[in-house]
Amino acid sequence: MYREEYPRPQFKRNDWVNLNGTWQFSFDDQQVGKQEGWYLQPFNLSDVIEVPFVFQSKASGIEDTGFHDVVWYKRDFEIPKDWKDKKIILHFGAVDYQTSLYVNGQFVGEHIGGHTSFSFDITQYVTFQEDQITLCVFDPSKDERIPRGKQYWHEQSAAIWYTRTTGIWQTVWLEPLCNDVSLDNVFFTSDLDNGSIQIAYDFSGNIQGKTLKTVISYGDKVLIESDQKIHDSAVKNSFYLFNHEADRSDFHGSGWTWTPDTPNLYDVKIEVLNENHHILDSVDTYFGLRKIHVQDGMVHLNNRPFYQKLILDQGYWPETLMTAKTDEDFIRDIELAKKMGFNGCRKHQKVEDPRFLYWADRLGFVVWGECASPSVFSRLGVERLTVEWMEIISRDYNHPSILTWVPINESWGVPEISFSRQQQHFSQSIYHLIHSLDTTRLVISNDGWEMTETDICAVHSYVHGNKEEKEKYHHFVESLRTRENVLGSEPNRRKIYCPGFIDNGAPILLTEFGGVSYTKEKEGWGYTNVSSQEEFLADYRRIMEAVYASEVLNGFCYTQLTDVEQEQNGLLTAEREPKCSIGALKEINDLWHPDTINKRGEKL
Repeated sequence: MYREEYPRPQFKRNDWVNLNGTWQFSFDDQQVGKQEGWYLQPFNLSDVIEVPFVFQSKASGIEDTGFHDVVWYKRDFEIPKDWKDKKIILHFGAVDYQTSLYVNGQFVGEHIGGHTSFSFDITQYVTFQEDQITLCVFDPSKDERIPRGKQYWHEQSAAIWYTRTTGIWQTVWLEPLCNDVSLDNVFFTSDLDNGSIQIAYDFSGNIQGKTLKTVISYGDKVLIESDQKIHDSAVKNSFYLFNHEADRSDFHGSGWTWTPDTPNLYDVKIEVLNENHHILDSVDTYFGLRKIHVQDGMVHLNNRPFYQKLILDQGYWPETLMTAKTDEDFIRDIELAKKMGFNGCRKHQKVEDPRFLYWADRLGFVVWGECASPSVFSRLGVERLTVEWMEIISRDYNHPSILTWVPINESWGVPEISFSRQQQHFSQSIYHLIHSLDTTRLVISNDGWEMTETDICAVHSYVHGNKEEKEKYHHFVESLRTRENVLGSEPNRRKIYCPGFIDNGAPILLTEFGGVSYTKEKEGWGYTNVSSQEEFLADYRRIMEAVYASEVLNGFCYTQLTDVEQEQNGLLTAEREPKCSIGALKEINDLWHPDTINKRGEKL
């Protein structure tokens, strides 16, 4: 069975049951399932599928890329006998797109959104004998108003658009909770300047007479032990982490802070106790102490200038599409990227599995969190995207590796933003909404061009041409040389800022460029093409030297980590095989290093 790892690594309880594996499955192209009672027992569906792989993927056992907008899932399950006095929660990592849940033939609830986690309390619906889950999933293949990202609304993949994802694509699992009281959420907010951590706790149930216990450790050293009575369903605490002189002096170096080079993490155990000190709920979690902010036109990490070397990562695999088979897939991608000299990635048009973010935290890898975009502007799209972003931030707030949120890419979903005040309002509103929920990260209003209010001026440019196109390459070099040149450029014939919005000195990053294709696939494409490893490395060096020669760039994001279907412009193949020497790529990426003095005379 694939995906056996605990699905929520930042909120870990000991008892859980993995429901991945073989499920019953049926297409419902005529949309008759609800009318005919496919959710009832003992109705059987016509096929089987391997969860959590979507029917479009080879790993699912079906591999059908045709249009099937309504699909059904069903499986029997048994709840462990020692859970009988517990509250039973059914969790879904992600299901694309609209999910209706039935347990033992009874409707439980619905969730809309294809990229975020959700849960249902199914206690009143189960028998604690042989129970049955049924899912009806609606995923409108041609609807461009919903956040679909790179999932194409035609049957066959083409250009930058990939195979669709329909249905369950992350782990399904059961968890028991105390009937009396439980911890619902915990949010960690770093205050690096004061060496403290703020913890916000949310509880449900009867808090009367209960005690909250918090233990914070670093390695084998216990830093904080706190016990307090719970008087409200929402509690906030602030803990100073450096109680000893040695701790404080170490703090001013790399200390115990989180960076890609020193991914230091604090372990936290949170318990809820009753009057007799019996443990009613226990959660293991962690946080990283770090600060991200903008100063003097540069991004700073932990109060030091931070040059970001990111790689664009689509998060696709040939046999499984958007679902990794195991944690090893995530670990391999991160480790290969770091070996090539990158210190992070921009997860492109995808909300990645929390297990990836867990390993980014552990291994030291910056992540820019992005959401799938709709293709057109609509009231429905505004509503759906807004709700999805609220769920994203709630789920992923605690990951120290995430430094930046990217709610809009290249005016997708806001195609008239250059002149539509309504669409500009949406760009501004999602920027401010994210900041209202998360004060710890940077937000880009529209990555690529036509920005409104933004913390980073994020520019895309693929006009570097090939080695024969010297005039085109010269234009690329000049467009990056000064701030005025960058702001005066018009990538894809779009202005950098929308009319009426001015440059406020935000750090400039080149967040899409490159895309050099070297492949034996005849059907593939890239933004430029080469025919040998030697040409590939020469072209990569030529482009990166132009980036490093810029007087104003504060970092970059190269397109892209791997080939994806027909888009054959990765540094790695779709199977994660390097196209050339990893060491040679790292040597080029290391042309810029922390001791470099840039053209502004500032030591980075």
